[in-house]
Amino acid sequence: MRLRRHTLTGTAAAGCLLLLTACGHDAAPAAEDAGPTPVRAAEAPALLPVPRGRGSEVPDDFNGDGHRDLVLDDLVTAESHADDAGIGIVYGSPGGPVPGARQLLTPKRHAAPTDGQVPAVFEAEASCDLDGDGFTDLVVTTDPPYDGRGRPPVPLQILFGSPSGPARAVPLAVPSRARYGNDWPERPVCGDFDGDGAEDLVVHASAGRLSYLRGPFTRKGAPARAGAPVPSPGEAPTGPAADVNRDGYDDLVVRTSAGPGDAAVVLGGPDGPARTGVTLPAGVDVALGSFGRGEALDAAVGTVDATALRYDLPTAARGTLDTPGSMLDAADFDGDGLSELVAGGSGVRVYPGSRTGPTTRGAITVRPATTGTTRVLTVGDFDGDGLADLVVCTAQGDTKDTVEVHRGTAKGTVTAEPAVTFSTSQFLTP
Repeated sequence: MRLRRHTLTGTAAAGCLLLLTACGHDAAPAAEDAGPTPVRAAEAPALLPVPRGRGSEVPDDFNGDGHRDLVLDDLVTAESHADDAGIGIVYGSPGGPVPGARQLLTPKRHAAPTDGQVPAVFEAEASCDLDGDGFTDLVVTTDPPYDGRGRPPVPLQILFGSPSGPARAVPLAVPSRARYGNDWPERPVCGDFDGDGAEDLVVHASAGRLSYLRGPFTRKGAPARAGAPVPSPGEAPTGPAADVNRDGYDDLVVRTSAGPGDAAVVLGGPDGPARTGVTLPAGVDVALGSFGRGEALDAAVGTVDATALRYDLPTAARGTLDTPGSMLDAADFDGDGLSELVAGGSGVRVYPGSRTGPTTRGAITVRPATTGTTRVLTVGDFDGDGLADLVVCTAQGDTKDTVEVHRGTAKGTVTAEPAVTFSTSQFLTP
């Protein structure tokens, strides 16, 4: 087994983690099919070629050039209630995401058809290097045809990374022996749960069981091994995974259901995620981070009234931050080894880390340049300086948005002015 450190972000109640759920609007029509519209990206940066890499260990590096890339799961629409356009990727550089170096992954061009039918749904779910070649792979969910009788097909597909970015998808193979009941296999979470150095996947099965698929995966989407479903304290595995107790095995949060409610930390080991470490209080969202009271990681659980803290997992000494936090993320923006807590919802507020846990002293509110509804997309080190950065999106209805990348800084939490600004409407331009 090998010890690994993860970049930690919040675990979304809906189970879509490390991947960007853009501003919550519907998707835009595919660029190749789009006609004249009132929201053409007239000022979109010129399209640049995808930088070709040779492989790296950087998270979310789909082209393997050593720079983290930005995944946008929803794009602005040319008009309200348009069909799913697909997924946007903005490729990274030493200075962070470069809006011109972008790629649109559409169902028509990149999804694997099922029984000759191209999916209408194409949504990013998880990302990791499943085949160990140094290029991050993207796990997406689709809507394969199903007549409602018997066991449904697997809706998940894998787009393997390459020097030119993700290639055409292949269906994820979930062996029959690893399935349980007749639920859709969904909510994939990446992690090295058995400590062998290969990325695994955990997927929802049903009735308190999870499908545990051991990596590495073949280019046909098959796991190296898969046994019987693993008993679980909940129905909804939630990422990102992290080694909370520093034992060399990744662990994950599992919710009792897909929505707000109780959750538990399930610990990895030689047999994978097979034992419950600690039960967490009911809440809307959970973020794992180094909040400052022990050697192990800590958990922040967001509720409508306050943020519950559980320190030194899995022992979980208790604490509370007297501020509501519906959607949470955690990252070290100032490089002091402690995680800041980001609370999102109707706005975005960053609470500095301290040796006694997140504090309201010195907290800042992120104020985007444009008005609208602002949400956190993700946190991560996009410019390679060792400090996490904050990515937010401000939506003005379904057809306008602005994405901002605020850099982490050793002088505080994040910069007030964004280092990169663009709109997802750029994906409407061929």
